[in-house]
Amino acid sequence: MKMRRKSDLPSKVCPICNRPFNWRRKWQRDWENVIYCSERCRRLARTNRPEK
Repeated sequence: MKMRRKSDLPSKVCPICNRPFNWRRKWQRDWENVIYCSERCRRLARTNRPEK
């Protein structure tokens, strides 16, 4: 496997904290579905959901 620089990795912006986060190896198979930068932001999104 060829080494990559961190700056070459794909990144996204978290909709909760508005911070950019980079691709991680643990997200390798599911990167398209990763939305939040952390478990904390994912939990906050669930608790702050508007009620229907």
